[in-house]
Amino acid sequence: MKQLTDPQIRASFVNCTKGEAKRLAVPRDLETRPWPDLDYLGWRDPQAPDRAYLVAELDGAPVGLVLRSPSAASWQARRSMCSVCVTTHVGGVSLMVAPKAGKAGREGNSVGVYLCTDLACSHHLRHPSTSGTRLHETLTTEERIARTATNLAAFVAKVTA
Repeated sequence: MKQLTDPQIRASFVNCTKGEAKRLAVPRDLETRPWPDLDYLGWRDPQAPDRAYLVAELDGAPVGLVLRSPSAASWQARRSMCSVCVTTHVGGVSLMVAPKAGKAGREGNSVGVYLCTDLACSHHLRHPSTSGTRLHETLTTEERIARTATNLAAFVAKVTA
């Protein structure tokens, strides 16, 4: 993923108003993020633990999504699988819900996906021995990264459709 600036991130959001995008909490450590190893930029709002954000690069442009999920206190301790990176975690996968973009979202329509609660799919893909459990599969790391990109693009398409 290409390195993004605060204004680029705020301008990328497709499922909230410009005012909401202007007020959301963007991470302050953008310069130190491992951008080449990120499949998407994901973070939780430190002031609102039920709110999360995801910015993916699709067709060379950033697309940002506002997400809602359970707070850390309500995470379950059962094993679940992330629908994006296909990694299993005990208590580390949450249902993330994104309002749809445009009129559908203003009418209350949303789309959900099971996603790594820490929004660190990129780390889980590249360092499987340090996080979660992986089902035995014969795919290479590059193939798993490609699958993750496909799964993420499908979720973003559902939000923007």
